[in-house]
Amino acid sequence: MILKSKIFSIGILLIVAAMNAQNNTETVRGNPELPSSKTELQKITAFDKGSFKYQVEDYFANPKASAFKISPDGKFLSYKERDKDGKNHIYVKNLKTEKVSRVIEEKDELIHSYDWFDNEHLYFFKDKGGDENMHVNVADIKNGTVKDITPFDGVKVRSFEIVEGSDYVIVVMNKNNKQINEPFKINYKTGELTLLMENKDLKDPISSYIFDRDGNIRGYYKLKDGVVDQLYYKDLDSKKFNLVNETDWKSNFSIIEFNYNSANKDEVYVSTNLNSDKTRIVLYDLKKNSIIKEIYSNPIFDLSEMGIGGKKRNYELDFVGYEGIKHEIIPISKFYTKMYNNLKKEFSDKEFSVVSHDKNEKTFLILVNSDKLFGRYYTYDVATTKIKLLYDLMPQLKEEDMAEMRPIQFTSRDGLTIYGYITLPKSALNGEKVPLIVNPHGGPQGIRDTWGYNKEAQLFASRGYATLQVNFRISGGYGKKFQEIGYKQIGRKVMDDVEDGVKYAIEQGWVDKSKIAIYGGSHGGYATLMGLIKTPDLYVCGVDYVGVSNIFTFFDSFPEYWKPLREQVKEIWYNLDDPEEAKIAKEVSPVFQTDKIKKPLFVVQGANDPRVNINESDQIVKALRSKGFETPYMVKYDEGHGFKKEKNRIELYKCMLGFFAENFNK
Repeated sequence: MILKSKIFSIGILLIVAAMNAQNNTETVRGNPELPSSKTELQKITAFDKGSFKYQVEDYFANPKASAFKISPDGKFLSYKERDKDGKNHIYVKNLKTEKVSRVIEEKDELIHSYDWFDNEHLYFFKDKGGDENMHVNVADIKNGTVKDITPFDGVKVRSFEIVEGSDYVIVVMNKNNKQINEPFKINYKTGELTLLMENKDLKDPISSYIFDRDGNIRGYYKLKDGVVDQLYYKDLDSKKFNLVNETDWKSNFSIIEFNYNSANKDEVYVSTNLNSDKTRIVLYDLKKNSIIKEIYSNPIFDLSEMGIGGKKRNYELDFVGYEGIKHEIIPISKFYTKMYNNLKKEFSDKEFSVVSHDKNEKTFLILVNSDKLFGRYYTYDVATTKIKLLYDLMPQLKEEDMAEMRPIQFTSRDGLTIYGYITLPKSALNGEKVPLIVNPHGGPQGIRDTWGYNKEAQLFASRGYATLQVNFRISGGYGKKFQEIGYKQIGRKVMDDVEDGVKYAIEQGWVDKSKIAIYGGSHGGYATLMGLIKTPDLYVCGVDYVGVSNIFTFFDSFPEYWKPLREQVKEIWYNLDDPEEAKIAKEVSPVFQTDKIKKPLFVVQGANDPRVNINESDQIVKALRSKGFETPYMVKYDEGHGFKKEKNRIELYKCMLGFFAENFNK
């Protein structure tokens, strides 16, 4: 079963991806005199006093084992295993002999995602100090040798695809020009690299490529004038690339996969919101340029994933899915429907997903979780339908002790239906009014919060705090209109929606309105700053984690490959070339409004952050301190956009808990 998940518009994906600037992590970034000392931060940490059943380590230390995968032939099981120093090495277990071998050692840099290349090789991704310039590495499980097949400094890999039944991969990266991406065919054994198509038009560059399973380029998208997506498709008879359609970048017409279950080689599955508000999945004929049939749509939520069967079942369509109030799957094929029904019967109200399987689809690895369960791996035997527990990721966290994440829905002050979630500690369910942490999500466009296990919310609940997550206008998943009405409203009506969510929580009787804090990362960090400015009496404190403080300098820090997307950014945020919009941008840039911040602020930053430059945090800290405003500031010089290393995460959340405790108890 091949999963094609998280389908969003091409434009939105490019914007989110393009916010990854180049960095040389060997250079110390930011003003090294600004970060608070270790002693100062430890004083804040000490405010988290009490006899608590669970500690920060219980939530944020890496599991002893994780990321389980089955080899294509089904003979091996791979997984990450944590050592005493917090390193996560990759091991392979021979399922017949039960011999276990460590095949990849995690050293100074983290091993990010990994998977099986073939029966004898694994591939994995590594960057440098959080700079997000991922390198593709291939490891031989027999002799333990590791080869970096993209050994290019300052180059970002955009996509990676295996050419089935060969020694080749297709890697799209900005190797030859930092502004644009080009596809390369790489032999993972020899390192031989071949450019498949040049991308020379800097005015209207190719933004992404469409490949078939044999590694052939069957089409591509061009970005015209920065705001129009053009789809070109290769006619299999003439071998020419012809323009199929043009769409405004705000609309979505994204090819998910060719329909190999059909004799028609021009047939594809497409996610689209053309002629509709919600993204749906359709079967499409690219040569005739017409819809064959609609596969599925939902009246409230965007479709966001689909899965197809393996070669043995001729790549039949297995399911489609979407993020609704909870994650919803609609089974389609007989094969998947049978498995889905068996799993649904076994796991009841929990969510489950296929994370790995062998090529012949005899054994599946299933990950099961819920709002109170971090995750358990199970094996599913197709022949016997037997389900067996493989591994509990966090057995120390008992479900009965965890807090409920409750879906909520309310009406904004201007009449919009807004969805979200509130995680409630048991004391709130028993009628006690508890402190609240408001947690705006990042992005902000095209991203949304979802139901499920949230480490942060559960940690806060262990201290008796509720956590509110609002999917404000501009969030993804609720249709084109809902996202677009948030454009040019960042820091304004987007914040109104957050405030209306707080009002709703107070009205339900869950929240002590004198003890409300705001905390978020990325756009959530920006929203924290704007919350303290826009509604200074609503919050007692805030935590800004890698947040934007100055829209002007944020725009100035865009990398080279952002330039083709600048027109889209102007439509999402503000057009700084327009005097009226520049005026608004200044009004909603926190660094220019620091005189309105009256409540304590804790700022957190990764020095190598490629999305939000450390200058954004330095500015706000310096501005506040110049006014005599005490501002604790944590910086990690081996991190980027969010702390990925276990030691740093644990230190951050311990200090954050102390900061909340200090300010809730004043």
